[in-house]
Amino acid sequence: MKNLRLFFTLGVLLAALVGVSCSSSSKSTNSTTVAEDAIEAYVYGYPLITMEYTRRVMTNVPSSMGKLAPMGQFAHLRNFPSVKDREVTAPNSDTLYSLAWLDLNQEAYVFSIPASGKRYYLMPMLSGWTDVFQAPGSRTTGDGKQTYLLTGPNWKGQVPQGMVEYKSPTAMVWILGRTYSSGTPEDFKKVHTFQNGLKLTPLSALNKKYSPTKGKVDASIDMKTHPRDQVDALSGEQYFTLLAQLLKNNPPTAADADMVNKLQRLGITPGQDFNFSSLAPEVQKAVNGATQAAKQKIVAQRARAGEIINGWVYANKTGDYGTDYAQRAFITYFGLGANLQQDAIYPSADVDSTGAPLNGASKYVLHLKTTPPVNGFWSITMYDANYFFVTNSLNRYNLNMRNKMKYNADGSLYIYIQKDSPGKAKEANWLPAPAGAFNLMLRTYWPKQEMLDGTWRAPSVEKVK
Repeated sequence: MKNLRLFFTLGVLLAALVGVSCSSSSKSTNSTTVAEDAIEAYVYGYPLITMEYTRRVMTNVPSSMGKLAPMGQFAHLRNFPSVKDREVTAPNSDTLYSLAWLDLNQEAYVFSIPASGKRYYLMPMLSGWTDVFQAPGSRTTGDGKQTYLLTGPNWKGQVPQGMVEYKSPTAMVWILGRTYSSGTPEDFKKVHTFQNGLKLTPLSALNKKYSPTKGKVDASIDMKTHPRDQVDALSGEQYFTLLAQLLKNNPPTAADADMVNKLQRLGITPGQDFNFSSLAPEVQKAVNGATQAAKQKIVAQRARAGEIINGWVYANKTGDYGTDYAQRAFITYFGLGANLQQDAIYPSADVDSTGAPLNGASKYVLHLKTTPPVNGFWSITMYDANYFFVTNSLNRYNLNMRNKMKYNADGSLYIYIQKDSPGKAKEANWLPAPAGAFNLMLRTYWPKQEMLDGTWRAPSVEKVK
């Protein structure tokens, strides 16, 4: 178990905060309690901080280019992610992404989706805390043309006729759209047409001639270092200063009341700036000392992150975390942008049937007696130890329903998992592995009830002796 790694309204609280100032944290406080509070607060804020750094990198361009686009505009990936893509962990090569970041603090947006023609698609909308608050798509809203008004937590106004309001709990919103493609040039073109029909328009520009404005590029933003690494490099003071700033437009929920109290003991009051210099020495020490312990706690969540069956980890929850802050931070760390389980289940494995870590020095086989039961699609993806694609001679990063794999007479399927080719006769079923440690992820989109209730489970990965 220790080797497992998964990818994988403030208004109610304000009354309790009246009369409490940051200076209260400068009083003598039990150092152990404060240290624990700082660690828990770091874990609590990790998704929001990570989303912010990801947003900075992905919107710091003058116009849409590849997977990047200015705020309020779509970036459409016209091909599957490549081995060089490092912005988001655990990417997939089953769908073409359509990505957009919104700031709903000042402006509501009209989001238009064209008819999909029975093509599978999903447009999950993540809050700043990474919870999926809406997920229009094939499963939930069907294949027809749709129009939504996306509003922030403080927006008040009249919803235009013919639109459905989707109110976000935070000003920060990430639309992480996915549209299935068979991968052929002809099918890519059809998906491109659908992507081009996805429109975001500020409500103030509705029924007016609107052209997206040029984005402002901030030269101080690090465009080379992975957002996760940038977050890891923050000191406690930097981390909590940014958290306090982000809490102004991305408030805690009513269920976060206990955490809000802990934040206050650290000098953090939602809606106010963080004054590190005013804190008592022991509180300053706790704040700056929380980073390493908190990151260890996030990684250690793997032991409780899900159920382990046949060496595969099935996450307890994704996309809707409530007050399970450790799970939310863990999923953020290894697989930012996870969907609701009703839309996708992602079993992951890094051990074989004996519990030994998967490693390219060995050869493995996965025998699927029946393929995963889904309404959408399924695939099995290879990742390195850090959940990125693996370079290989076939440029093949997964096997899925569109591959022309060779099935057995009984309908079962052997998947060969190894570094070198298993031979031409078996190469159609070969999932190339790296030389060292690796992880597998089984994607099941729009899973059927057998997946949701656990009737169907993936078999163990068997080492070839």
